[in-house]
Amino acid sequence: MFPSTDKVRTSLAGQSYIASREICTALYLAEGMGKPVLVEGPAGVGKTELAKVWAAATGRNLIRLQCYEGLDEAKALYEWEYSKQMLYTQLLRDKLQQVLSDARTLGEAADRVAKEEDIFFSERFLLSRPLLRAIKAEEPTLLLVDEVDRSDAEFEAFLLEVLSDFQVSIPEVGTIRAPKPPAVVLTSNNTRELSEALKRRCLYLFIGYPSSEAELEVVRLKVPGLAAELAKEVVALVQSLREMDLKKHPSVSETIDWAKALVMLNVKHLDEATLDSTLTVLLKHEQDVLRARRVLESRQAKGMAAEAMRRQGAGRPDAGENGEQEWPPSSRRRRRDHRFENPYQRGLPED
Repeated sequence: MFPSTDKVRTSLAGQSYIASREICTALYLAEGMGKPVLVEGPAGVGKTELAKVWAAATGRNLIRLQCYEGLDEAKALYEWEYSKQMLYTQLLRDKLQQVLSDARTLGEAADRVAKEEDIFFSERFLLSRPLLRAIKAEEPTLLLVDEVDRSDAEFEAFLLEVLSDFQVSIPEVGTIRAPKPPAVVLTSNNTRELSEALKRRCLYLFIGYPSSEAELEVVRLKVPGLAAELAKEVVALVQSLREMDLKKHPSVSETIDWAKALVMLNVKHLDEATLDSTLTVLLKHEQDVLRARRVLESRQAKGMAAEAMRRQGAGRPDAGENGEQEWPPSSRRRRRDHRFENPYQRGLPED
């Protein structure tokens, strides 16, 4: 258990995870209150990674349940190992024949088999799935229910029941209770709205896209081989992409992938050719790539025009402090006409 939120921060930092104050507070309260943490946010911002580093920082065994559409109790909790049951049936066939050899009627034979049916429906033949493994675990455990929003409402209701008591009832075996309730993290990408009942059961944490300062810190930590100035360029461009109207904005994990790619390509600074050949590391939809290229080219052209005008103004003997000529008040119309005639600014594409 973490003694303070500061200890949470330093423990996660030891696992190369930079945690915000909100994250540290949520984990500290979850440890003290014994409540699951529901982490929502865009894909790729570190929700799953948070569960992994929490488990590593506290010495817990991580058990992961990956949710998907159609996930049911058999895949999440337990099922009977049918092939093993059949194998034992074949191996014990001779013994069964001996037990039934003196049975006078079919009913008597069936009664004798019924008395022995517990042999084939015992924990020996029980195939534990992630939820049951987490409940049965005697060592400290963290259960990660990943992308719970991908499952359907029926499974969500079942999950809520399990998380409420940390026990399950198996008709053939009985009730299995957790010797020590595991820590639980549920993640959601907000593809559908989760029930209010599940949210009430959990502490809520939202992880969004980081600020430029925080993302720069992450990039420097995860990609130490990236030059300092290039790291700033990478983060600045990613932040600008997130401001565009794209189908899928680049995630933090994709920022890290792009930074690693630039190191592998021995890139020293971003130029048009590098950006054009590596933009697909960040953007995974063709329309996003095309739109980003248009916008970035437009901004580059505008930057070149502004720089040309600055230099042109700085070269005149009557230029002011900002490199622009001090025009008399009566010549404002002439000033506008002069700027319009600048060849670098004419016909610039709009964002």
